[in-house]
Order: sequence, then structure tokens, then C-alpha cells
Amino acid sequence: MDYQSSLFLVDTHCHLNFDVFNSDRDQVVERARKNGITRILNPGIDIETSKSAINCAREFPEVYAAVGVHPNECLGWKSRSLAELNRLATEKKVVAIGEIGLDYYRNRAPKGTQQSIFRQQLELAARLNLPVIIHNRDANDDMLNIIQEWHHELVRKDSSLMNCPGVMHSFSGDITLAKALVSLHFKIGIDGPVTYHNSQLLQSVVSSLPLESLFIETDAPFLTPQPLRGKRNEPANVRIVAEKISSLKDEPLDRVITITTTGADRLFGWREAN
Repeated sequence: MDYQSSLFLVDTHCHLNFDVFNSDRDQVVERARKNGITRILNPGIDIETSKSAINCAREFPEVYAAVGVHPNECLGWKSRSLAELNRLATEKKVVAIGEIGLDYYRNRAPKGTQQSIFRQQLELAARLNLPVIIHNRDANDDMLNIIQEWHHELVRKDSSLMNCPGVMHSFSGDITLAKALVSLHFKIGIDGPVTYHNSQLLQSVVSSLPLESLFIETDAPFLTPQPLRGKRNEPANVRIVAEKISSLKDEPLDRVITITTTGADRLFGWREAN
């Protein structure tokens, strides 16, 4: 469907800087524009992709960047990595620290190493007053414990981040975990899997949570929504996620778009980053 100009969508998680977009990145962004997407957030997964995310944000007005080291890339962490992230985070249009977190499914780095690097990046976000974009896979207990400790410190220091600390990207947990995160003022990132026929758990989470707790994202080029599975994902497809949430919650599509976009505006402060 074509969106009215008043309905502004955001894709709060997309890897537009990945090589798979090298041949047609301009066209991908243009398709996003035509589908009403006015903001695209591109997180890094290591130092080099954090740099390329910034370069992508410089090239396209709609694109913003986050900088961080993904748990699957932790073995590339160097003694200078934190200082480098600190420098990159001061660049124009960097609006978050991410994608950071824990991944015990792929387990490409020891759990202790992942936890240490996760904590260091959370502390960096607190120092810079930037929200975080968190990746979590099969690490629910450790992830939640670390986030709770971090949030407790934000509250103790009366940090403005305590009321808008970040988003749990591509949420795949149950309603108990989702409510625990929402109680810490985290947003819950919803992407293509919510459209899959076997995603009843995720769909029930979406149905149960307040719309104000949800963000929409693609994680492109991954997690293509159901009507297009098997094809490369891209930011324009965030509209399909919004439509599915609208259906699950029995809410008008324009309300889903308005509330999720307003939440992203508040968390990431696009205007201040221009």
C-alpha cells in the first residue's frame, strides 16, 4: 500500500552498510522513501562496520548510525576498542551504542568475554548518555541480570537514560521477559518473525504488550517477513511488520505507525543528531 505523507515510518534496525546492498543501496533507500520510511537506524557490529554505518549515515539523510561490538565479534575486541567506540560515538548522526549484548547460541566467544565487553559498552553508553541496542540470543538470565544492574546504576545516578535506556532488538523471548524489560523502560524490537506462521509466542507477546512498548524494525538483510521470505530483506518491508502488529492488536495502522515512530523519535533524538 502507499502511505499518506502524514504517516512516517521508521526502521529502527537495519544493516544497510552490509556488502549485500553494495550494488543497489541507492535504490533500496529510494524504495524506503516511497513506502513512507523517513528514518533508518544502522547499527555497527564491530569497529569497521561502525565506521561504515557512519559513512552510510553521511550519504543518506534518512540514515542514522549506532556504534558497537556485537557479541559474535567479541574475539576481535582490542585494548583500544573502547576508546575507538568512544571516538566514533561523538560523530554526527550517531544516536546509540549498538549492536551489543550476549549470544550463547552461536557462542563464538566465551561467555565471560561476552559479558565483560557487554558491560564495558553499557558503561560507555551511560557516560555518553546514549541509548543502547541490545542483541540477546539464548542468554536471557545473564542478559537481564546485567541490564538490571546497569539500570540500577542509572537510577542511582539520576541519569536521564533511566527512563529511555534502549531497545531489545529482534525480541524472541516470552511475555515474562518482555514485561521485565518494559519495567526497566526498554522498548521491544519487533521484526519479520512476527509474520511467520510458527511464531505464536512472539505474536502473543505483541498482543499482550502496550503498543507504546513496541518498536518496528527489519534487521535487513535478514529476517524477511512472511510474504517475501527467501528474498533479501530491506527497510521498505518494515511496513509489513507494522501491518502485522496492527492486525494482532486490532489497532488502526496509522495509530501503530504514529506511536512507534514517536517512541523512536524520543529514544534516538534524530533531530538533535542533525
